[in-house]
Parts: sequence; structure tokens; C-alpha cells
Amino acid sequence: MLPDIKQLESLIRRVAKEEILPRFNQVGYHVKADGSLLTEADLSADKRICQALAQSYPDIAFLSEEMSQQEQETLLLQSERLWCLDPLDGTSNFAAGIPLFATSLALFVKGEVQIGITYDPVRDEMFSALKGRGAWLNGKPLKCMPSNFPLNKTIAIIDFKRLKPALVQHLLSDAPYKSQRNLGSCVLEWAWMASNRGHLYLHGGMKLWDLAAGTLILSEAGGYACTLEGENVFRPAMAPRSVLISPDETLFVAWKDYLLSAIK
Repeated sequence: MLPDIKQLESLIRRVAKEEILPRFNQVGYHVKADGSLLTEADLSADKRICQALAQSYPDIAFLSEEMSQQEQETLLLQSERLWCLDPLDGTSNFAAGIPLFATSLALFVKGEVQIGITYDPVRDEMFSALKGRGAWLNGKPLKCMPSNFPLNKTIAIIDFKRLKPALVQHLLSDAPYKSQRNLGSCVLEWAWMASNRGHLYLHGGMKLWDLAAGTLILSEAGGYACTLEGENVFRPAMAPRSVLISPDETLFVAWKDYLLSAIK
């Protein structure tokens, strides 16, 4: 039996409101070895959630962004059931005073995502999904819908800095969309796509905790995603994965065809 998703949502909301929001615009940051930022909010939320999950579900292993890669890889290999947590995605936004960040939690069972939760504490938006049972935003069903926008009138959310230079130049010189944005939080970008916020999405290399919950939320909402190689995005492994998304099937096919032709 899976853990109760309502109890998990309550835990994530409580920790985000007690450990993350009070520190927004109040704490400094450190630079990690990979160049990403780390704040007291990341560490405090990570510790609180880890302890709560261990107490309530002692038989489920726990993987967090803040662990070493060796620890993460060992857990993926050895754990039949495994939590995957990003305590604060969008740390750069958080440290810069930009209110676009979230906490994300996924449960893997035998290498598949069964539960996905992403919580935006600034807007009090709880995105969640259960495999085979649907996706929700604050308890109301999420459903990806056709946009009725032609490709050349769409809004794309794109992280240019993780794309290969040749593809960046192609997008800049021959963009198929009207304009582009970047939120700076992968887990929010998945959730927003599942909520029909924007039309197209592209990222050059997400880590496991960036995409775990989002792949399930988008899939259960009826959205479309693959890698730049045309593969399924989710894989229970540490290697980064490229991501292209659309909540609209027609736009997804057009976006995918454009990108695959651009990288040949």
C-alpha cells in the first residue's frame, strides 16, 4: 500500500511554511562544488522532511539532492522503495529574492514514480499525482488541454544555458514560437506545463530530483514529454536528462519535429 498522499502534502506544506518562507530574503547562501547555491532553508527543509518520513515510513529509503552522488547511486541500485526529495528547487531565485521556488517529493517503487508532489509556498499551490489515478492542483483535477494557438504564436519556457550552443543559435535565429520565458525552477516548470501555463518547454539537462515528481504530474494530467533523443524522460538514474514538453498534443508534435530536425 502506498503512503497517504494527503499526509505527505500536509508535511510538505508545513515544512515549507515553517522552514523556507520565513527565511525568504532573510538568509545568505553558499556555493556548492558544482556551482549551484545552497542556503540554510535548503538544509533545514531537507532535515525536517527526512526525519518525518523516516519516522512515519521507516521501511522506505530516502534520497535527497543534498547527498553525495555515491550515496545517491547506491540508493537507486539497492532500494525497492525510495523517496526522492528536492527540498528547495529554485535556490538561486530564493537567494535573489525572486518568488519562484518550490519543494518537490517523489516516491519510486521498483524504479517507477508512484507519487509526485510539488509545492509552491509563495502561492500556496500544491500540485500532486498518483500513478494511474490522476493529478491535482489544490485538490482539483489537472487536465492538459489543447491551446488553439498556432506554433508561431506560442509562449515557450526555455533554459538556454543548458542547451548546446548550436541549438541555442538555431533557436535565436529561427525561433518557431512568439516569445520565451524561464522560471528558474524546474519542478515549477513541470507543474506549470501540467496546468496549461505556457505552451512549449525545453531544458538541456535535468537531474533526477528536478524531474521525478514532474514527470508523473504531467503524465497524469495528460501532457506530453520526451528527451531530445525522443526517449521517455524519467529513468531511475543520476545522469541528467534533456526535456521537451507541451500540454497540447498538436504543439508537442510540431515542437518535437522542429527540435529533432534542428539537432541533426
